[in-house]
Amino acid sequence: MAPLLPLARRIDALSEFVGRWVAWLVLAAVLISALNAVVRKAFNTSSNAFLEIQWYLFAGIFLLGAGYTLLRQEHVRIDVILSRFSKRTQIKIDIFGILCFLFPLVVAVLYLVTPLVITAYTSGEMSSNAGGLIRWPVFALVPLGFTLLGLQGLSELIKRLAFLQGLIDDPTQKKQEKTAEEELAEAILAAETAKKKEAAQ
Repeated sequence: MAPLLPLARRIDALSEFVGRWVAWLVLAAVLISALNAVVRKAFNTSSNAFLEIQWYLFAGIFLLGAGYTLLRQEHVRIDVILSRFSKRTQIKIDIFGILCFLFPLVVAVLYLVTPLVITAYTSGEMSSNAGGLIRWPVFALVPLGFTLLGLQGLSELIKRLAFLQGLIDDPTQKKQEKTAEEELAEAILAAETAKKKEAAQ
């Protein structure tokens, strides 16, 4: 399993990269929503394209962010039940879930949705609403999002198997970045420690 750990790290890096860029879609959705509201109230006009692009952005946030969410261990878990088991048992349950539920779901979605995306692209399918948008880009988010989710699932499987072999630490610990306050406190503490060392010399 050790040779596969670099692959898991590369997948994690990809999920981290995608997740950070997808976060900007939230800002885009908010700005478009605000602009649409202002135009509708100020000029008594609107466009279905404005409404649909908000739906597209929401789909992008939800689908493209799924792998990042799995990386961060933020998907819904039944911790009330799992917490009663040992860590190794919890990891084995995770492995079972990945193999028997996550991977089959990803394969089924890709199998069923990909032909629809191809058909929508080749036909140039448009929204049925007046002034609506072309449909294939939002359709394409489904297989893309599930591919990213499947890749992250593979990474999580590798890490859990490596944990059972004693190669890495617990991969189920949530990855939390330090807040600005924590970083500031650490910087102040480091500066004070440095001053004390200089004074002692």
